[in-house]
Amino acid sequence: MFEKMRIKEHMEVVNAEGLHVGTVDKIQDDNIKLTKSDSMDDMHHFLSLDDVEKLDDNRVYLKKDARIPAGLGNKATETA
Repeated sequence: MFEKMRIKEHMEVVNAEGLHVGTVDKIQDDNIKLTKSDSMDDMHHFLSLDDVEKLDDNRVYLKKDARIPAGLGNKATETA
């Protein structure tokens, strides 16, 4: 288990395959708040800390079954 305090602003968030999902804005309660710049709708989106698999090399890796909101990842359309 990781400590949520190790997740820092501007860390990259990637899915289980290592593809860019977003960038950490901050930790809010038990969620990762992502920056608006990686969102197609220019809104903040949140990921649950329960969906985090590991932290490594200044990246947050999500679990395979993580719920990822549509439209994240360098303003590209998400392929489900």
